[in-house]
Amino acid sequence: MHAQMLTSKYGGELVSFKLNDIERIHQGQDCIDDNGKVFWKRHCPVLFPVVGKLKKNQTIINGRVYEMPQHGFARDQEFEPITKLDNFHSYVLKSNKMTKARYPFDFELYNTYRLDENKLTVIYKVINTGNSDMPFGIGSHPAFKIDPEDLRNGNYYLEFEEEENKIHFLYLVDGLIGTEYAQNPMVDKKRIELDSHTFDNDALIMKGITSKKITLYNRRENKKVLSVDFEQFPYLGLWSKPNAPFLCIEPWFSMADNIKTNGILSQKSDIIKLKPKEDFECKYTVEFF
Repeated sequence: MHAQMLTSKYGGELVSFKLNDIERIHQGQDCIDDNGKVFWKRHCPVLFPVVGKLKKNQTIINGRVYEMPQHGFARDQEFEPITKLDNFHSYVLKSNKMTKARYPFDFELYNTYRLDENKLTVIYKVINTGNSDMPFGIGSHPAFKIDPEDLRNGNYYLEFEEEENKIHFLYLVDGLIGTEYAQNPMVDKKRIELDSHTFDNDALIMKGITSKKITLYNRRENKKVLSVDFEQFPYLGLWSKPNAPFLCIEPWFSMADNIKTNGILSQKSDIIKLKPKEDFECKYTVEFF
């Protein structure tokens, strides 16, 4: 079994993972639809310092309003390479004039990718290098290659490792979290069937998950495609676009704003707060079959 990965300093992003010379990561701008348009230009971006959409694309920090794009700004910044071995790539983004115009905190964000045979581990580390408490959210947005025809034909399904008795699916209203739960799409307490209509109402966002791992299966080929071990993460997002050749399985530590939010970043219910000089680290592992 032979695996290779490719990463980029732009966004500190993983852009390729090949197992036995077969690409397993969505290839961004190289993938176009029947009209010549790119399905989705990214591969596996980090979401920082927010996950999802904020109300009016703004947040309030220390009484001041700051513009904040969906999923934050880190994915569009140029990271500094730290280490680049065959099986270990690491990058850092340090706060600068551009980041402080949107997020007035001193920080260092490390994106690290570790390859171990058929397994890829993604590690994020955030350090508060400033002198005040720092609120932030963080998550990941990996897009895995799938066969769109198999998706249309309902050949893919996801299965949790445990029965999910406490899981809730969140309802999105223009990208914001609604006040009511969405309908649970699971056919039993472990399985989510996927087809071309799964994402008609945007992403599936889950909380209250018992399992620490979820596995993607292809029924036609009667095999596992990949599994994601997201043990540390309280939320999981699933997303794709119509007829797109990818499926995103996204471990998150925070979510979009609630429709009733007051907009104050430090008061978001799922926000992480770091004291000066403290650090936060999280990781997930993808096993490809």
